[in-house]
Amino acid sequence: MINSQRPQPATATRPRKRSPAFRLPARYAALRDAFRWEVSADFDMAEVCCARWARSPQARRIALTEYGVDGSRRSFSYADLQRAAHQLSHVLRAHGVLPGDRVALVMPQCFATAVAYIAVLQMGAVAMPLSLLFGPDALAFRLQDSEAVLALCDPAACDTLMAVRAQAPLLRAVLPLSAALWEHASAEAVPVAIRATDPAILIYTSGTTGNPKGALLAHRCLIGNLSGFVASQNWFGFDPAAASPQGAELPAGSNAVFWSPADWAWTGGLMDALLPTLYFGRHIVAHAGRFSPQTALELMQRCRVTHTFLFPTALKAMMKAYPGSPVRPVRRAFGLKLQAIMSAGEAVGDAVFVYCQNQLGVTVNEMFGQTEVNYIVGNCERMYAAKPGSMGLAYPGHRVAVIDDAGHECPAGVVGEVALHRRDVHGAPNPIFFLGYWKNEAATRAKFTGDWCRTGDLATRDGEGYLWYQGRSDDVFKSAGYRIGPGEIENCLVKHPAVVNAAVVPKPDRARGALVKAYVVRAPDFARADPAQLTAVLQAHVKDLLAPYEYPKEIEFVDALPMTTTGKVQRRVLRLQEEARAQAQVEWAKT
Repeated sequence: MINSQRPQPATATRPRKRSPAFRLPARYAALRDAFRWEVSADFDMAEVCCARWARSPQARRIALTEYGVDGSRRSFSYADLQRAAHQLSHVLRAHGVLPGDRVALVMPQCFATAVAYIAVLQMGAVAMPLSLLFGPDALAFRLQDSEAVLALCDPAACDTLMAVRAQAPLLRAVLPLSAALWEHASAEAVPVAIRATDPAILIYTSGTTGNPKGALLAHRCLIGNLSGFVASQNWFGFDPAAASPQGAELPAGSNAVFWSPADWAWTGGLMDALLPTLYFGRHIVAHAGRFSPQTALELMQRCRVTHTFLFPTALKAMMKAYPGSPVRPVRRAFGLKLQAIMSAGEAVGDAVFVYCQNQLGVTVNEMFGQTEVNYIVGNCERMYAAKPGSMGLAYPGHRVAVIDDAGHECPAGVVGEVALHRRDVHGAPNPIFFLGYWKNEAATRAKFTGDWCRTGDLATRDGEGYLWYQGRSDDVFKSAGYRIGPGEIENCLVKHPAVVNAAVVPKPDRARGALVKAYVVRAPDFARADPAQLTAVLQAHVKDLLAPYEYPKEIEFVDALPMTTTGKVQRRVLRLQEEARAQAQVEWAKT
């Protein structure tokens, strides 16, 4: 059971229609049936992730160890984190930040970023994480659309933010974030009454058409993430036979140390790594350098990391760089202490699954979720078997089904859309749900069919209830673990004078899962331009304005794009064309 230490009376249940029967694994069924959500009305993230620890006998416990790209190392306690957060809150208040205001955070993994999140959240303001990889167009849209009043940033991002500040008229200041900003401010608490349903985090998620949408998360959403976090991390230091994750304190002597290369500006880094680790009063490692297999393994060795979240692409890179051997597996070579690996973003695959078992000494727990409803499906090898290639089972507290177009649950083996019900199997409200899309009620309504929240991902369920991914029901795709929305890239391409129209689709790729490919219709003045040179120009254009991972790795120039009768680009036609070409290459290679 996961709760906020201030349980409320049980919510009355509602009758529901009978669902298709599945032979759930006995241990999983018992875990699911015993689980109950408990969220107090005054729950707030900053209090449970930092303040209560800073007031406790464990105040000097290490909260975060920061490793710099220069090899430096600094550790900070929960008391250090809370004091700095109080000081930064006073600085933000002096700049006019009020409850409900959006504050942008353009920061890497470091102590100052953790301070910023706690400072913003405890004021009742809304933290809006933005990636350091974003270019000026991506930043400008989000700052303007969110009506952000302040931006806290890494010094390296200051110039870009200042350049787009004029496009965000409500942005009052851009502040480089370091201890120098807050070290002379008061360390007194800034009391603000916060409720579980108050907005806490605004994260923009790419869509298939048009601009990105801002998913608004409430404070209670953190509680909704915790059952999945604990399960995917093999109970995160708990002994399932001796204790359950009720409240937030781990059993005495727990040695859990968490690290993930996932950017804290993304849901995976923030809600699957930083905040859950702090909620449980544990130690998280921050490293702002670029990922490499050697750096990852050496960091996990040096910090004695026990729990991690690694994208499948990261695991694939480690597998290629350090294949290990039966005699001297990678775990032994690096002296790893890993107890759990969670992986998400794309399919793990059999090869990586076996590599993790044989070389890292851990069965990887695959997980599935979205920014809007994160951490809802996955595996927990310690409590129930992880099937290679499966998305897993619904985590405790989440009623997940595969539904048809009418919102009816599909029987085993039938493809449908993965969906999450607003209520759990006992009829109680599920706290994981986002509040809605920022200033976009129509998109929020479209996300639901009755009480089912549609994910847009297709899957089947086997006889035991395990989900098996089948693909996207729309045009969003994953490339090297990043979620790619074609609309923003297409909009960027069309801004170039050489482009009349563009469509972005995934091109199958063995290493990354998919490459970003653009089909481009050239303007007449560029019809005779050298294709290779124009490709390089357009790639640089996208790199300059969006994130580096969004630029098209391949561009194909065409006379026209396939269109519907209403004038919409048929990306599905192009996607199927790429899949057919990839299959033809495979068949040709066999001959």
